Amino acid sequence: MLMGCEIPHDRGLVGHSDADVMLHALMDALLGAAGLGDIGQHFPDSDPAYKGADSAELLERIVGDLAVQGWQVVNADVCLIGERPKIGPHRQRMRERVAPILGLSPDALNVKATTTEKLGFTGRGEGLAAQAVVLIQRN
Repeated sequence: MLMGCEIPHDRGLVGHSDADVMLHALMDALLGAAGLGDIGQHFPDSDPAYKGADSAELLERIVGDLAVQGWQVVNADVCLIGERPKIGPHRQRMRERVAPILGLSPDALNVKATTTEKLGFTGRGEGLAAQAVVLIQRN
């Protein structure tokens, strides 16, 4: 699962929830921008309630928590770091899946990827990483 979309691949990610590393980075960026901690504080991996959880549903809860605090998302940029899978063929579907959750049009959500030129655990294909930057504003 990447950006709430199932991406066909010969490998998968392992995590307490659905391990959607891109949505996890996005959630952490949103929480951090609002000064509300991180996803581990909101959805601890020690809590069996979140085992196998759909990260898109967790994102919906975080966006709701931000709204209660008076925040709205203006735009977001999410970057996958790894050699594979290639996300180009899935980019638009990812944007269309996640933008409505954020209350955005797809053109206000950027989805991209980069490699580490075969360096580190991502370069060796042992895992993926992601980074996200968001802009939020008070209503």
